[in-house]
Amino acid sequence: MVTDKDYQDLKGRLIKLEGQVAFLYRHLGLTFVPEASPGDDPRIVAALKKGNLLEAMKIYRELHSNATLTVSADEARLAVEEIKGRLGL
Repeated sequence: MVTDKDYQDLKGRLIKLEGQVAFLYRHLGLTFVPEASPGDDPRIVAALKKGNLLEAMKIYRELHSNATLTVSADEARLAVEEIKGRLGL
């Protein structure tokens, strides 16, 4: 059984590791650039890189809506924010 202390210890180790990786990237002069998933539409990614969440949502809704299914603004926002988070934008 995992206790709260086990969880807190693991969380602390993860935070320390993230800090170490960030330090190494800075020290080596590197920038982490996550790759887009093959399913990510390049227009959505481009809109997100420009900081245009509404445009990305609009494109997502156009791509995923059809005569029998309409993607709501909330569904599009959640999907686009997932893409944004995955890409670290």
